[in-house]
Amino acid sequence: MSNYPLSYKLSWLPRFLKPSVSGDARGFAPAAGRLMDPQPQRTVRLAFVGDISAVANSSAPECDPAIKALLDTADLVIGNCESPVVGRPSAVLGTKLGTHHAMSERFLAEAIAAAGIAREKLVLSLANNHVLDQGVAGFDETLAALKRLGIRTIGLAATGPVERVAIGPLEIGFAAFTLWRNADEGLLAGRVSMEGDAARWPRAAMAGADLVCAVPHWDWEFRHFPRAETRALAKRLAGQGIGLIAGHHAHVVQPVERIGGTVVAYGLGDFLGTALARQPWPGRIGGIFLADISVDAETRGAVASYRMHPFMRLRAGSHERLVPVEGLESAMREKVEGRLGAIFPSPLVR
Repeated sequence: MSNYPLSYKLSWLPRFLKPSVSGDARGFAPAAGRLMDPQPQRTVRLAFVGDISAVANSSAPECDPAIKALLDTADLVIGNCESPVVGRPSAVLGTKLGTHHAMSERFLAEAIAAAGIAREKLVLSLANNHVLDQGVAGFDETLAALKRLGIRTIGLAATGPVERVAIGPLEIGFAAFTLWRNADEGLLAGRVSMEGDAARWPRAAMAGADLVCAVPHWDWEFRHFPRAETRALAKRLAGQGIGLIAGHHAHVVQPVERIGGTVVAYGLGDFLGTALARQPWPGRIGGIFLADISVDAETRGAVASYRMHPFMRLRAGSHERLVPVEGLESAMREKVEGRLGAIFPSPLVR
């Protein structure tokens, strides 16, 4: 069924309770940076958010106006749909326990509205380990629900490894894939992309795109620093022509790396909680990763600048409240900034 090594399974609960800051911290970039000087005259803005789930929310979240305003600056918002969108869960016990994910179409619509994200600007990846939590019928129901909501999807096996999205004058390719699965490989492989080696993609997959972004579901959960294998894959993808990478699955914020002209945001944490409602505080730090892409003729499709915007998911009764770090009470803000300082060089530069 799943492809997690035993050591990973045994470490899940300890790392959930105490996310790890151990690992190789060398070679990472600041949380914000410019790759061009001067900046291009025209850009389009991509906003990448983390995993989206209803596990920690019985109702739609509250979203601070500053976060809504930040997301409103984006021409496109890209996230990971971590929960199948179904009317009624088929895995009843697992869904109650939180091991199987599910969210209703109404919840997703209200959550998006609460965050101020226009549906036509939203793209969701389905290439993740929870996509078959409600079975094949739940997968089909998810596709139908997202279509009704007018939300574009990426990471589907049927549409190939790279899907094109027109954003203003640019054509951007999105290559979403998962390295992890909770279901039988045969069931998953025919539905979502599981190929993270661009050398194995059809030769024409990336042809003609101004920029190709990888959206991988990779690395190990609740570790703030990516594993050596994950960084090696990022380096291969950069060498294969991927210009921007924004990852999911770790459920905690991870650092940024620059590999030549490629920018890698290894992990964005959760946008909406994917684990227990009373999650320890380091796992409630999320990130919104903004990337401005040049439209100018001489630098068309290149990343001009980027910035990671951290925020916190606070409990508010039956749901979560998304608050920027600068809006936290002093004691919590001090803890969060300390953790961010351990992950990012100069994490909160303005």
